[in-house]
Amino acid sequence: MTVITSDAIRRVLVTGAGGFIGSHLTEACVAAGYEVRAFVRYNSRSSRGWLDDCEAARHVEVVAGDVRDADAVNRAMAGVDTVFHLAALVGIPYSYESPSSYVRTNVEGTANVLLAARAHGLTNVVLTSTSETYGSAQCVPIDESHPAKAQSPYAATKIAADQLGLSFHRSFGLPVKVVRPFNTYGPRQSMRAIIPTIITQLLQGPTIRIGHVHPTRDLTYVADTVAGFLAVARSAAAVGLATNVGMNDEISIADLAALIARVMGTPMRIVQAAERQRPAMSEVDRLVCDNRRC
Repeated sequence: MTVITSDAIRRVLVTGAGGFIGSHLTEACVAAGYEVRAFVRYNSRSSRGWLDDCEAARHVEVVAGDVRDADAVNRAMAGVDTVFHLAALVGIPYSYESPSSYVRTNVEGTANVLLAARAHGLTNVVLTSTSETYGSAQCVPIDESHPAKAQSPYAATKIAADQLGLSFHRSFGLPVKVVRPFNTYGPRQSMRAIIPTIITQLLQGPTIRIGHVHPTRDLTYVADTVAGFLAVARSAAAVGLATNVGMNDEISIADLAALIARVMGTPMRIVQAAERQRPAMSEVDRLVCDNRRC
């Protein structure tokens, strides 16, 4: 990749900074010497999410708001050169229940970020996508030219957000870059995710209740995902493109559960629970990252 000069990134805004990946990225930006403004969702408890437990947060300007609020996003964007946009609704199961809320947050929220970035003349706009935009692999490994196929309302909103961002690059010259992480795991991850789900259930006994066990996923440790974000942000060649971040490897859910049980030294019995299964046509059966661009 062509690398942007070190002084081109000085002051960054991280939306969704209180979340799983966002908090790790915020820490990494502080460690890199950037001035960091963290945009977290407003709540009545004044909680900053995972930033409440981060030492790096003492060196961060925290702004509370809502990505759906164009005025709040515009104010947060003032004075920065780079935005990492991670704020989103990410839970796939709830997207079946309330798809309109995903449209408002993931699509309209991204539009607010893009409009504010354009108004303030940002030189680096990094949008967060997901491997779910590809749907089940039509060929492996999956490179960035793989067709988009929404198999959940969540995936559909992320495809829309990606295309909206890239359209701002083509229409207005906004320096948009799309980061497309495959499945990330690590500290601070939601308990609904597959690895924490398996671990917590095994701590209670040998029987685990999970959904479909045949799908494969390309799992990336959160520090490596964050390194991918920073590499894309520093790359002039990434402008106007989507870039995969993953390991070019896959493991089935059944094999993952067996591996975790071996590491924990505990017996295991899988029960496939209907309430944890996606609708049949919505299940993404195979994800394997082609990471050569990154």
